[in-house]
Amino acid sequence: MEKLLLIFENISSLNRALIIVSGITLFWVIEGIVPFKFLNYKKWRHSIPNFLLTLTTIIVNFFFAFLLVFAADWTNENNFGVIHLVNSSTLISIILGLLVLDLIGAYLPHLVQHKVKFLWYIHIVHHTDHKVDTTTANRHHPFESVVRFVFTFIGIFISGAPIGLVLMYQSLSVIASQFNHANIQISNKVDKLLSYVIVSPNMHKVHHHFELPYTDSNYGNIFSIWDRIFGTYMELSKDKITYGVDTDLDEIQNSKFTSLIKRPFKKWYNHFN
Repeated sequence: MEKLLLIFENISSLNRALIIVSGITLFWVIEGIVPFKFLNYKKWRHSIPNFLLTLTTIIVNFFFAFLLVFAADWTNENNFGVIHLVNSSTLISIILGLLVLDLIGAYLPHLVQHKVKFLWYIHIVHHTDHKVDTTTANRHHPFESVVRFVFTFIGIFISGAPIGLVLMYQSLSVIASQFNHANIQISNKVDKLLSYVIVSPNMHKVHHHFELPYTDSNYGNIFSIWDRIFGTYMELSKDKITYGVDTDLDEIQNSKFTSLIKRPFKKWYNHFN
């Protein structure tokens, strides 16, 4: 396991980019074979704004990456964080680190962005996709990328994760998100079993239903236990799921990159005027 951490500690930016591309490519292909829903759309055209928003996420993470290194180095130099308190085997440390990073870096900011109106106006960009597929995974406004980065930064201090584990978490997080957003059909029995441990496609699709209370449920990204522990887990049959947000149903505007970038500013302006 220590060798695995070492691999991620020394992973290049190119290889990290290859992980993103490989995940999208794999699930893109599977979507065409066993789709969860028949989405009557031009897939490439739909993917353009999502890919452009993915690029903004990469840029934001690139500029703040040095802070992740600083946080990881500081916690390990000062034996600070959950991992150092437990002081167990490498395997246990990895599991604990991934759990804490997933809770603080993914579940918590997702929950907060749904509960705080100011932040919801940023996160709504993600929810206004009317054709949810694997490209939706990274459909985030650049401001949301900053919000998620701040929580991940805090998660590193709380977990005490070394940089190798941080980069492992980020890689797993990307693949998990591409997987649970992917428009792929898995048997209900298998999906249900998966959902007891990880966020499965069927489970996350409920979160993308266009109206409450389902929109405010199933916030997890890698591990599903947080939704079950904190009572935010919900189920809804596939035939009843409609993608989007009931307050923003203009599919044409929701498919334009410039419109999505401006969306939070317009929401804030309308809110305060």
